[in-house]
Amino acid sequence: MTFEPDYGAPQPAAPSWWRRTWERARSWRPGRSAASATAAPAGRRSIWGWTWRVLVVLILLYYPVGAIITEDIDDDPQFTARGVAPGESRAVATAADLVTREVDVHTWTPMMPFFTPAGLLDNMPNFQRGIMSALGRFSTELMDQLGRTRGSSQTDRDLEQARGFLNEQPNIWLWQPSVSLLPSTTSAQKYRAGRDKLLAYNKRLGSGQAIFERRADNLQALLDRISNDIGSDSATIDQHVIEKAGDLFDSTCDDIFYFNKGRIYAYYLLLRDLGIDFQNVIRDRELTNAWNGTMETFRVAAQLDPWVVWNGYPDALLIPNHLLAQGFYLLRARTQLREISNILLK
Repeated sequence: MTFEPDYGAPQPAAPSWWRRTWERARSWRPGRSAASATAAPAGRRSIWGWTWRVLVVLILLYYPVGAIITEDIDDDPQFTARGVAPGESRAVATAADLVTREVDVHTWTPMMPFFTPAGLLDNMPNFQRGIMSALGRFSTELMDQLGRTRGSSQTDRDLEQARGFLNEQPNIWLWQPSVSLLPSTTSAQKYRAGRDKLLAYNKRLGSGQAIFERRADNLQALLDRISNDIGSDSATIDQHVIEKAGDLFDSTCDDIFYFNKGRIYAYYLLLRDLGIDFQNVIRDRELTNAWNGTMETFRVAAQLDPWVVWNGYPDALLIPNHLLAQGFYLLRARTQLREISNILLK
């Protein structure tokens, strides 16, 4: 069977000669053939297609990879100040170097905004807040007790300014619309200023132009303040365990744990070096063994580092309660500080 064309059906009209000429002229470029003219748009679409895919992948990796690179919970128990001149305080030098490490060597994460990778972090900011809380307390006691002869004497100007800077809020970034529309001084800048004042004081102390009273009553007063802070931390743990023990999705237990970890770590470093600054007092009161035992408790408490902080039931079989484990060492350290303080009072 054969089929004859249906000459009665309408056929598509062929492009006119003028239209074909116009299309060729519009797509023509010097040195490019007609075939390449039709291939170029497809090539451009392919390049742009790969470009936006790569950008999406980079954006998706920006936060998690950046956060992993930024996070550094540095609880090195061997950290110590270097280049302490004769006559200077080792504890003051360590406090200044600790500020430098957390602000300049690492990133001061508590102030970082949400659009930076550090804004995703949770444990490191709380750890750093704990460190700065301890340094703020130490700077206050330096101004009120150690850096003056008696309560009626004049306060040291460098220590007074250091106390102000080191007790500033830790979460102030360059621009906070809720506070001011103008740029502000960041927390990191204020902490650097406090560090510089500590260094200036220590330098004057080494040259005999400042006071660092190495008396038993000054050490006893400082230990009592630290003991009170530790007692406050243990009370926070107790209240949280009462309210949320057994909550496996507790999102605040790790905040409490790492804040306490940062504060007890900073206190460990400061007390370790205060043991050198007050070595004559510790030796004369026969406190060497008690002091070393207390430092070991602080070190163990600062080194607790679970992969995941659980707030299980106190008598749980499988899920631990890391807050209670930390609280045990906090209370033990507080008891040991009280014992040393009582001996210093005699």
